[in-house]
Amino acid sequence: MINNQYSIFETELNVRPDDIDMFNHVHNSKYLDYVLAARYEQMDKFYGMSWQSFTEQGFGWVVAKVTISFKRPLKLGDELIVRTGILEMNEKGSHVQFEIVNKKTGKVASDGVFEYVMIDLQTQRSCKVTEEMISAYSI
Repeated sequence: MINNQYSIFETELNVRPDDIDMFNHVHNSKYLDYVLAARYEQMDKFYGMSWQSFTEQGFGWVVAKVTISFKRPLKLGDELIVRTGILEMNEKGSHVQFEIVNKKTGKVASDGVFEYVMIDLQTQRSCKVTEEMISAYSI
């Protein structure tokens, strides 16, 4: 699923006991948490424009839509790799693709796309992504 239009980055995470549901595998909502945790780290580490730098400028990213496919369950003790990359970024927002891979098996547990819209934190309304921001993430 991962497209190479932009750079792809990886973050390693572990399944924690509080991630497990009554079926003894990771609850579906936790997959979203894994991607958000990875993006938070990757924005700072790889793009040099952290989530915090956006908020300091008065901006924030909100999720407008998520498309997610669950392919294989993750279980307690599994180590996972979250791969993310920008599919598209323009003045309206950003589409970020992801894969969550079971590190032991190398198989994709989940994949999908997050659609983000930038908002002005003061007005809480959508706003344009600047050329500087687009340039920083076009690596």
